Amino acid sequence: MEELIESILDYVRADYTDYAIMINGEWGSGKTHFWNNKIRNKIESLQLNGRKYTTIYMSLYGISNLEDISKKIFIETTQLMDKNLKKYMDTHGQTTIPEYAKTGLDMANFFGVTKNGEKIDYGEFFATNNKILCFDDLERANVDVIDILGYINNFVEHDHIKTIIICNEKELSTKLKSSNLEMKTFIATYLLDKEGNLLQTDKPMVEKIADKIEYVFDKANDYERIKEKLIGETFEYAPKFNYIINGILMRYENNKDLITFLRQHTNLITNTFMKSGTRNLRILKHALNDFQKVFDNVNKAYPNTNLRVLQTMLIFTIAVSFEIKSGKITKDKFINIGSNEEYKAILVSSRVLMDNRQYYIKEFDNNYYFNFKSDYRFFKFIEVYVRTRIFDMRLFKDDMENIIKTIDTEKLPGYKRLLTEEYWKISDDQFPNVIEEVVNDIKEGNLKLMEVVKLFAYFSYFSKRGLIAYDMATLKEIFIEGMDKVADTSEYCDNIDEELTRIGIDVGEDMDEILQYFNKLNCKLEQKMYEEKADDIFKCIPMRMEVFYDRFDQECMEKAILNYYDPYKMFQRIMCASNEDIVLIKEMLVNRASKNQELMKPELGFIIRLKAIIDEYYQARDVSIKMVMLKEFSNDLQTVIDLYGAEAIHSAMLETTTSYVDDEFDEVNFDV
Repeated sequence: MEELIESILDYVRADYTDYAIMINGEWGSGKTHFWNNKIRNKIESLQLNGRKYTTIYMSLYGISNLEDISKKIFIETTQLMDKNLKKYMDTHGQTTIPEYAKTGLDMANFFGVTKNGEKIDYGEFFATNNKILCFDDLERANVDVIDILGYINNFVEHDHIKTIIICNEKELSTKLKSSNLEMKTFIATYLLDKEGNLLQTDKPMVEKIADKIEYVFDKANDYERIKEKLIGETFEYAPKFNYIINGILMRYENNKDLITFLRQHTNLITNTFMKSGTRNLRILKHALNDFQKVFDNVNKAYPNTNLRVLQTMLIFTIAVSFEIKSGKITKDKFINIGSNEEYKAILVSSRVLMDNRQYYIKEFDNNYYFNFKSDYRFFKFIEVYVRTRIFDMRLFKDDMENIIKTIDTEKLPGYKRLLTEEYWKISDDQFPNVIEEVVNDIKEGNLKLMEVVKLFAYFSYFSKRGLIAYDMATLKEIFIEGMDKVADTSEYCDNIDEELTRIGIDVGEDMDEILQYFNKLNCKLEQKMYEEKADDIFKCIPMRMEVFYDRFDQECMEKAILNYYDPYKMFQRIMCASNEDIVLIKEMLVNRASKNQELMKPELGFIIRLKAIIDEYYQARDVSIKMVMLKEFSNDLQTVIDLYGAEAIHSAMLETTTSYVDDEFDEVNFDV
C-alpha cells in the first residue's frame, strides 16, 4: 500500500502534467477511506517550491448535471477564503464542511462576498498550481460518464490541475452497457427488421439484438477513447484486508468481552469475508455491528453459551449480511426457513429435490461452513435481524433454548467440551473425570487424528500449570500411540493451520514433536486419499467417459493426480476406450502438462512408464487404427517428457521400474 501512496505523491510532485490518474477498486473496499486517511493528509503536508497544496474533494454520487459539479467545486474552494469559517474549522479539527451545512451557507458566497464581508482574493481564486482535485464515485453519477470525463478534461488539459478520479470500473462498465436498455433493444430490433435480418435463423435472436446494440450504442469504446486521452495512470486499489480488519476491530475496544472474542477469531472473520467474494468492507463493518448486538444479548442472557455456538454465530452473521446486502440474493431466500432443523433438512433434501432455494442453501453452507464443523448452523433471530433490522426477542429466546437442548455441555463427551468451550467453564469437580475420559478415548482410538493433535495442546497446557498429574514425556507417549491407532481410519487434513487457530489456548513448543509426527501420518493419509480419488475417477474409463471428462476437468487440472495411479491400469483402461476417446484423453493430458508444467512435474515418472508400456504393446501388433492412435499417443507423451530437463527425466527414470507387456494385452478384463 505504501508503494501506491508513493506513486500518487510522485504524480502530485511532478512539475508538469497534462493527465489525470485513476484509483480503481470495488465498492466498499475502502477507497474513500484511503483518500481521507492516507492520501489527502500526505498531499496537504507536501511543500514544493515554497507552495503548499490544497485538496478539493467531490463525490459525484447522485450528481444529475454538470452544473452541480461546478457548484460543488465553488463551495469547496470559497470555504477556504472565509477567515472566520477557516478559523472555526481549524479550532474544531474540521477538514470539510458537511453537505447539509453547505446548503445553509449564505447565498452571498455565490456572488463573491464572504460572511465576514471580505471580497474574494482573485489571485488565490485563479491559482491552479496548488490545487489537487479529487472526484469520487464516478460510476454513481446520474450524468453520462462521457460528459463528466469531458468536463474533467478541461481542468486537466487546459488548466493542468492535478486530478485524481476514484471509481469502480467494473460497475462503470456494467452501467455503460445497461443504461437505457429498453430503448436500445427497441431500436436494435427496428434496425434488424428494416435490414431483413430479424427473422433469419443464422443465430439466436437474443444474440443478434445484443450484437446490434453493441454496434450501434458502443459507449464502452467512447469511454475507452476519452479515458486514454485523460487518464495517464490507473492504480488498482487492493487493500491488505488482514491489516484493515484489525483496524475495524479497534472500534470495539471499549467492549472488553467482545473485543477479546473478536481478536481471538480474527481468522474466522477474515476467512468468512474472503469467502463472500465481494471485498466490501462497508458490509463487513455493518455485519460486525450486528454481531455486537448478538454477542451482548447472548452474553447477558446466556453467559455459559458454548464457544463453538458463538463462533458459528459470528460466521453466520457475516455470511448472511454479505449474501443479502451485496445483492447476491433476494431477501426471501431465508424467509421460509424457521429453524436450524429445517435448515439441516433442506441440506439433506437438496441432493434429490429440484428446488432453487434448496440448491442455494446447499451452496451457502458449502461455501461459508467448509471445513467448519458445527451442529447448529442457522440462527433465525440473526437472519431476521440482518434482513429486517428488528431484533426479535421471542425468536432470540426460542433459538437459544433450542441450542441449549441440542448442545447440552453437561452431556457432551469430554473431548468435545475441551475443544468447543473454554476449559475454565468446566467445574473443578468435573474436570478430573473429563481428563480421564479423554485419555481413555485417545488410548482406545475413539477420536480423529486432528482432534488428538489439538487435545495435546490442552494437555500440555494443563501439565505445565499443574492441573493434571501427567508429565510431558508420558503425555507424548500416550498421544503418539493414540495417533497411531486412528491413523488408518482418519481423513487427510488440508487446513492444518486453520484448525490449529481454533485452539483456545497458546500452542507451546512441546507441540513441535507431536506436529511432526502428525504431518508424517497426514502425508500418508493424503497419499491414500488421492489414490482412492484417482481410482474413482479413472474407473470411469471406458464405460462412463462423460463423467470422467467432467471430473478430471473439475478435480485434476491443478493436481498431479496421475502420480497416485498405476500406469499399467491406465493403459488397460485406455485400451478398452474407443479410438475417439483415446485421442481426447491424449490431447487432454498433453494440454494439461503444457499449461501446468511445474505443477505436473511429479507425474513425469508415470508418463515415462506409460509411454514404455504403450511402445512395447503397439510394436508387437499388426497395424490398425487403434495401433496408429496408440503410436501417436506415445509420440505426444514424448513431447510432454521433453518439456522437462535431462536431470528431471533421469531422476524420474530412477524411480520408475521397467514394465514388460506380453500377448495377454489382447484380452483385457477388469471391473468397470
